[in-house]
Amino acid sequence: QVQLVESGGGLVQAGGSLRLSCVASGIFFRINAMAWYRQAPGKQRELVAVITNDGSTRYADSVQGRFTISRDNAKNTVYLQMNSLKPEDTAVYYCNVVPRPYSWGQGTQVTVSS
Repeated sequence: QVQLVESGGGLVQAGGSLRLSCVASGIFFRINAMAWYRQAPGKQRELVAVITNDGSTRYADSVQGRFTISRDNAKNTVYLQMNSLKPEDTAVYYCNVVPRPYSWGQGTQVTVSS
């Protein structure tokens, strides 16, 4: 059974930083590309950042240069370092496998105040 558990969200002022973590179980973590997604109120879920099994990364234009995705295969964990946060980054953040996501976890709420 696949389980994805996100953590690290919270309330932060604009310009601040947060580090999100996602622990995956039930998958062969090291062979999978992993991604962070987010869903703001009233909007569709969007892809934020991807890290492949060999460590290559790519980002949505809206977070390029501010967010960094990384992974620790020994811990079955993917991270998202978020710097220079903006109010428009407010959303529930989820991790999952790409390109074919499994069932979604509960996500972690990030709220950025202006």
